[in-house]
Amino acid sequence: MSGETKEVINKKSSSKIVLEVLQIIAESLLLILKIFFYIGESLYKILVPPTLKEVKGKVVLITGTGHGIGRELALLYAAEGATVVGWDLNDKGNKETQEEIVQNKYQKCYFYKCDVSDREQVFRTAKAMRKEVGKVDILINNAGIMPCHALLDHTPDEIDRIFKVNVYAHIWTIEAFLPDMMKNNEGHIVALSSCAGLFGIRNLAPYCASKFAVAGLMESLFEELHSNPNNRIQLTTLFPYMTNTGLCRKPKIKFENAMPMLVPSELAKEIMKAQRSDQFEVGVPNYLTTVNNYARLLPRNAQIAVQDFFNTYVEADL
Repeated sequence: MSGETKEVINKKSSSKIVLEVLQIIAESLLLILKIFFYIGESLYKILVPPTLKEVKGKVVLITGTGHGIGRELALLYAAEGATVVGWDLNDKGNKETQEEIVQNKYQKCYFYKCDVSDREQVFRTAKAMRKEVGKVDILINNAGIMPCHALLDHTPDEIDRIFKVNVYAHIWTIEAFLPDMMKNNEGHIVALSSCAGLFGIRNLAPYCASKFAVAGLMESLFEELHSNPNNRIQLTTLFPYMTNTGLCRKPKIKFENAMPMLVPSELAKEIMKAQRSDQFEVGVPNYLTTVNNYARLLPRNAQIAVQDFFNTYVEADL
């Protein structure tokens, strides 16, 4: 290779480096402007809450409607004029929820017995539901289980069941209903993670892992949908504090008056509010995600000190 050729190549390489540096500077400045804009937008939404979306006439599928949070959600959405579809393996509890909706003379409701951890059952029930009800506008993945004991005391079958109900069920229902949402370019998927999906909690290792997985699933799904600049499908992930549904049998709370367990009916209202205001990630109470985000910036020992300060966990149920 001649000296002239080498010189030309070096000039081209230098030009590319200069252009890349200028591009990085320009895009960095644009990013900074966007960050300040979105911070201002967030502050504005705090001061002036957005108008809640209408759910009247929408088809809302809720998993785990046999009791607790799922039942409260079903009652709330039915009261707002939505057509509620409830799925639960607990057929008796599911029918009780349905009867309560009917007694209150709300909109039509449809309830199905379904093990959401079983992919074949999910798709079979989804097919039957489409024929009877139609497409799903809002999918709320609420069903979950929470065995509370040390990791080494969990059986393999128990761990398998935790992930099937708490994680795989989200994937199966999304696979079943997201294609219709994408076809119509509208819809909303809501996932219940947990405060245990933000930080580790004693005696809940597999459960925490499953709830972290839900958060990761929703973040990744957002990135996939976000690749379409015209996407109008909304996602919401909730991170609620311990809730008095019967799953959390032996809670240990250091500041019981300041941090009482959540009431299912009140949590259901926060979930509906988050969905109707198109919020992406919401802690209940809302300071949970804020405290966690700032604590993660601290050195590890400082993070441990914060956790020790709150000292909230669950005792083993064995």
